[in-house]
Amino acid sequence: MADVNKVVLAYSGGLDTSIILKWLQDTYGCEVVTFTADIGQGEEVEPAREKAKQFGVSEIYIDDLREEFARDFVFPMFRANTVYEGKYLLGTSIARPLIAKRQVEIARETGADAVAHGATGKGNDQVRFELGYYGLEPGIRVIAPWREWDLDSREKLLAYAESHGIPIEGKKEGGGSPYSMDANLLHISYEGGILEDPWAEPEEGMFLWSVPPEQAPDRPTYIEVDFEGGDPVAIDGERMAPGELLSRLNRLGMDNGIGRLDIVENRYVGMKSRGVYETPGGTILLEAHRAMESLTLDREAAHLKDSLMPRYAELIYNGYWWSPERRMLQAAIDESQKDVTGTVRLKLYKGSVTAVGRRSDKSLYNPELATFEEDTVYDQADAEGFIKLNALRLRVGRTVQGG
Repeated sequence: MADVNKVVLAYSGGLDTSIILKWLQDTYGCEVVTFTADIGQGEEVEPAREKAKQFGVSEIYIDDLREEFARDFVFPMFRANTVYEGKYLLGTSIARPLIAKRQVEIARETGADAVAHGATGKGNDQVRFELGYYGLEPGIRVIAPWREWDLDSREKLLAYAESHGIPIEGKKEGGGSPYSMDANLLHISYEGGILEDPWAEPEEGMFLWSVPPEQAPDRPTYIEVDFEGGDPVAIDGERMAPGELLSRLNRLGMDNGIGRLDIVENRYVGMKSRGVYETPGGTILLEAHRAMESLTLDREAAHLKDSLMPRYAELIYNGYWWSPERRMLQAAIDESQKDVTGTVRLKLYKGSVTAVGRRSDKSLYNPELATFEEDTVYDQADAEGFIKLNALRLRVGRTVQGG
């Protein structure tokens, strides 16, 4: 192994990263700095400190990044109404650039010459983390244990942990592997186990963030979300910080069975993968933001923005948050959001979210133009010339082609 003096490990305290911590110490004989990010995963992060201490780690970072995550990553992404392959709200993808950013910062602070992550060699996260590392610190050394060791299955990991006295949380009876889960303030994901069969329906007991839609309240919940410059700033008139607001939307979505998603997606590394997600607050936010834009955004700006969104989504999904092209697209998106300000009223009911009202001082909606009643603003006879001009190429083409 090449010389490594100190490495910063993205450390959750869970099975994989606990094994990696021990493996780094034994394999590289180096000092390990652990970094645990609280990005709203809903679990206590302080136990990671005690676990790290058990392995003799002296430099332990546990950072609360919830507000930064919502403000600087989730909200900018939602200004673009970003979904990958028509459905996925990118909950895992959008967290990786923040973790990579802070990991690089810690490496600089501690004088570490390497960083390490627990992403597998088959997944997208290895790409996302490492593109982030190199985009922020071009000369950084990256250690990816899953691409080096022979612990290439959950069963081998469990056996390794048992042989080294590493506690295993969530181990199923009978020795089976638990679901692979990832959670943050935006979502929770589930992979592995029976989900590897795309025909198998997820077990109801697997879901942690939402009631079954059929068991949600029989009466709808109505809420109002205020926007300023494309970002949500208040719920029912109560202003909140970004992380707090997203947490409130999560609770509302959870209670009403909103945000479940079951998809087979195309990974950047080339394979298809089945994932199940719960994104309650994000699902509400997407509907609210689109409704606000429908009232305040110019038609051609809205259509151009929608055409750019799939490319923007791919950049985030594939790990290019820190790329110049993503920054360029973000600047265009942010420019479009200056007048996306106002209030949206939403109806939450048994797994669905529907915009049922919207208002804004920046509204481009003119009832005098849109009315079906008599008006003095729009001369309907003008439409004849408009239609004939737009039909000219169709008439010429048909005449030449005959028939």
